[in-house]
Amino acid sequence: MWKVTIQCSAEGWRDHAAAFKAIAVKYAGIPLSSKKMQGDERRIMEYQLENVSDAEEFIEACAAFPGFVGVFESL
Repeated sequence: MWKVTIQCSAEGWRDHAAAFKAIAVKYAGIPLSSKKMQGDERRIMEYQLENVSDAEEFIEACAAFPGFVGVFESL
């Protein structure tokens, strides 16, 4: 199992939230947490995925949106 952490800026979320949500549904990860940070309003979302290839693809797809970055780690 893999934990994928995606961070995005407030601007990135405002502009690409719908597209990001569609990608999240496509990879069928289990949502672990979602936080909107006070102050700069960036967002941090964590998902659990079964397959390392899916984790890599999920991060790559999200990185295509300005303001989004991601990492993954083994659980």
